[in-house]
Amino acid sequence: MCRRAKKGDQEHEGLGRSRGGFTTKLHARCDGHGRPLGFVLTPGQAHDVQGFGPLFRMLADRIEALLADKGYDADAIRAEIDAAGVEAVIPAKSNRRIPIPHDREKYRWRNHVERMFSKLKNWRRIATRYDKTRESYLGFVALASIKLWIPFVHEA
Repeated sequence: MCRRAKKGDQEHEGLGRSRGGFTTKLHARCDGHGRPLGFVLTPGQAHDVQGFGPLFRMLADRIEALLADKGYDADAIRAEIDAAGVEAVIPAKSNRRIPIPHDREKYRWRNHVERMFSKLKNWRRIATRYDKTRESYLGFVALASIKLWIPFVHEA
């Protein structure tokens, strides 16, 4: 019997098994106004650390501070941010032995990231990931991102 070669596996398509079934994590990078700049797709069970590297290397030389949530509180990430000469505004996890302080005033700006995700998830297709392949899902995320950029492009 002849078997057809597999076109893509779950890991390649950004699908992962978690408590809720097959899920995906969308890691995003945005500017100070909440406009999306880049995306990385990882399987649902993957830790946030896996999505950090590609996003940080996209525009690492153009930023002054990196705002992230507790999921990105790892010594390796902090070392990479520090090596690039960027300020890390990441709150320490509750289980960290020696808590690292962060700038609470700057951390308040992280709501722009959360609002960007909220606007993207208004598109049902992004919120529920109907697309089977990674390319088609990220393509639609890019289309929704363009829609978020339009008001800024046509400012008077």
